[in-house]
Amino acid sequence: MARLTKKQKEATLKVEDKTYTVAEASALIKEITNVNFDPSVDLAVRLNVDPRKANQMVRGVVTLPHGTGKDVKVLALVTPDKEAEAKEAGADYVGLDEYLEKIKGGWTDVDVIVTMPSVMGKLGPLGRVLGPRGLMPNPKTGTVTMDVAKAVSDVKAGKIDFKVEKTGIVHAAIGKASFDAEKIAGNARELLTTLVKLKPQAAKGVYIESIYMSSTMSPSVQIDTKRFTEQ
Repeated sequence: MARLTKKQKEATLKVEDKTYTVAEASALIKEITNVNFDPSVDLAVRLNVDPRKANQMVRGVVTLPHGTGKDVKVLALVTPDKEAEAKEAGADYVGLDEYLEKIKGGWTDVDVIVTMPSVMGKLGPLGRVLGPRGLMPNPKTGTVTMDVAKAVSDVKAGKIDFKVEKTGIVHAAIGKASFDAEKIAGNARELLTTLVKLKPQAAKGVYIESIYMSSTMSPSVQIDTKRFTEQ
């Protein structure tokens, strides 16, 4: 087991053995984050679902009200008639066949790919490259659409997609440690509220079992599952 540094020990001592409200956790995360870069703030939410069953899969999108704090690189795979609107909306890369060839060659230097229904047939053979990296566009997340401009601008503004893992946990980055605590809390509540709305009918008993917030290299802070809507 790796030994904790002095700063890590000090941070761990500040986290009490209790659950916090979202606001309290957000403020505490800022206090215990002490690194020489601006780390991401993450939520880990354990759900009482069985992702192996289709009727208990939890997947969705949420637009974080205060953005992600990350410069998201977007590739718009579109036909020529849609290129102008994709560029105007802020897409970093716009085109079609030339980028399909680059992807075939192993290029995946983007965070999100937006495309059109008519182009999805060409993306099918690239599933082995894009799938494992979470880059395959999906109508359910709004990245396969005729309204390319809106899809690109939404992603740039802070729209993220999430999916419950095999272990029943949803991991999502909700901002940066440099954000005000109020903005971190606002983003966290938006994600948690969205998860509640997506509760599968087949899920029985307590739906949200635990919530933890952390930043890169910080201890995790447990959030009260019954008080996360509090301001």
